[in-house]
Amino acid sequence: MSRSTRAAGRRSAPRGSRSRHKAHRTRTTSKAIGLTLISALIPGSGFVMGGRTKLGAFVMTLSVGLLALGAYIGLTKRDAVLELAVDPRQLLIATGAVVFLGLLWIWVVVQSHKLIRPVSMTAVGRLAGSAFVGLLCFGIAVPTTVAAQTVMAQRDLVGSVFASEGKSKSATRPKIEDKKSPWANTPRLNILLLGADDGAGREGTRTDTVMVASIDTKNGDTKLISLSRNWMRMPFPEDSPLHEFYPEGFWDPSLGNVEQPDYYLDAMYRNIPAAHPGVLGASDNEGADVLKVSVGAALGLDIDYYMQVNLKGFEQIVDALGGITVNINYKVPIGGDYRGPGSGDDVLPKDYLLPGANQKLNGHDALWFARGRYGLSDGSRQERQRCAIHAIVNSANPANLVTKYQQIAAASKKLLQTDIPQEILPAFIDLGLKVKSAKVSNVDLDKDKNFPSGKNPNYEAMRELVQKAIEPKAGTEPTTTTPSTTPTKKPTTGKTTTATPKPSPGGTEDLSDACAYHPANP
Repeated sequence: MSRSTRAAGRRSAPRGSRSRHKAHRTRTTSKAIGLTLISALIPGSGFVMGGRTKLGAFVMTLSVGLLALGAYIGLTKRDAVLELAVDPRQLLIATGAVVFLGLLWIWVVVQSHKLIRPVSMTAVGRLAGSAFVGLLCFGIAVPTTVAAQTVMAQRDLVGSVFASEGKSKSATRPKIEDKKSPWANTPRLNILLLGADDGAGREGTRTDTVMVASIDTKNGDTKLISLSRNWMRMPFPEDSPLHEFYPEGFWDPSLGNVEQPDYYLDAMYRNIPAAHPGVLGASDNEGADVLKVSVGAALGLDIDYYMQVNLKGFEQIVDALGGITVNINYKVPIGGDYRGPGSGDDVLPKDYLLPGANQKLNGHDALWFARGRYGLSDGSRQERQRCAIHAIVNSANPANLVTKYQQIAAASKKLLQTDIPQEILPAFIDLGLKVKSAKVSNVDLDKDKNFPSGKNPNYEAMRELVQKAIEPKAGTEPTTTTPSTTPTKKPTTGKTTTATPKPSPGGTEDLSDACAYHPANP
């Protein structure tokens, strides 16, 4: 064979190779755009259609494998998902994985289009193809970015609000040995819920809202117990250092049996740490630790953890959820300040929330629904606070959490304080899912008998009522109310009633009934 013949053979080989690849290309721009769309929906299919069969099979297998793995983990490995959701380090890795997969998906789409598109294209066709590919890449980049931002928002929330045991201090937090099953020997978990108000016109912080959520760790059944802000003589256990300072409870006997606002329950958070700093030990929130000890003694409960939210922050969280829906049974004041009997210095409310069923409230109005007090009793205010919490739980549905999670996380990060450690957050999330689907009810502490005024509440009697409500006798159900002859309207219906059932002292009342619409019973 001559040199010229061999040279001609070598030159002809590449042309044959290019011809084989050309055979896989589309003939029109519109068909190329359609196949590129398929390649975006089924990653790897574009490589197969473009002649890169092995690469396409690999990418398709990888895509199906990742989807199957995600479905398997989501359906069968809930504990692993919960652990990832509350572990800052794993969340950072997850963010990197989301970004990497998004970029890989964009690369697959671009390369698939290059293989499929015609060799010869007009300027218009080339522009149309490039524009469509750019649109597809944008459609991939946006959800990828949102997903990455959401994961980072969760990481920021966990790191900001829930410190690890080694990086936080608490004088009252229980020691947990088994982080995987922290409730194994805890039939009920008791959490102190504090609403703190450090707004304008106030010196320091007062806890205007003090509640205890007692949760059955097996089924999520929850009892809410409200304490009045003006209770005096709040007790301390005999083994507490604070009992030495206040053996007869938090009040000043030298002032006599009169109202002592500086010794109200809502003043303890501020006044006791100021008077006795460090008395309970090292703490990141001395006021909360003081209240955990004293509230536990008043109700006969061991308070495990606290959750504190600034009342202004409550407004932002409600807005982040898109509002809450409540029933308003009587006019609720917006603003106003009652200065006492016979005082001419009262500040009148700016406006009122008017009665109505299924009222959708924004953050501002929801805040005043929960805290409005002018001309109303503390009992009615406590009931509205419980109903507001109930409404928030109902509003926290998957659609809201997915679409508005970044707003919720940003609001929560700035406004929440707690001594719940990072290490047991998976167990808390699991318990929270049980609470959402379980019964939430109010425990009646019998105001008329046990605290007609706040000067000298009967804490011993209240302890008995609490125990009766949360620890029913074997084989019996907790004391409940008997419904009135006219059915009580649920919050999601349009019927009304002329009366609402009330629990007997120490009994419980389902919050769906307590928060129903019954305008004739204000």
